[in-house]
Amino acid sequence: MGSLTDPPDACQVVRATGELDLTTVPRFAHELRTVRDRPRPPRLVVDLTAVSFMDGSALDPLCAAWDDCRYRGGWARVVYTRRSVGIVFRAARLAELFPQYLSVLDARRGHVADAPPPQGQHAPSGGSA
Repeated sequence: MGSLTDPPDACQVVRATGELDLTTVPRFAHELRTVRDRPRPPRLVVDLTAVSFMDGSALDPLCAAWDDCRYRGGWARVVYTRRSVGIVFRAARLAELFPQYLSVLDARRGHVADAPPPQGQHAPSGGSA
């Protein structure tokens, strides 16, 4: 696991790798707390694309980060591509709180996966005419 510090006007990124379970979550939670300990409103992206396994023990620190960021006028977004991670969020009924972002850039921009295109743009059609 590791974090990246961006310029003051950007967001913080925490990247988790490997497994997020009872044995690794304390370190993950510590990293999330450390990144949020900034004086400005926290804008946090949690990148889970390199997580091979995640169980429900990761949800408490993610929810705490989300709550803290919102309380302080910021936001927290989660990047994940593995179906199994999405299943954990859906099983805990947290899919709305943690919508899927496919990349750190999408999360920074607020582009949720499978979201409708911005007004005035049309989604590509699935077939040919």
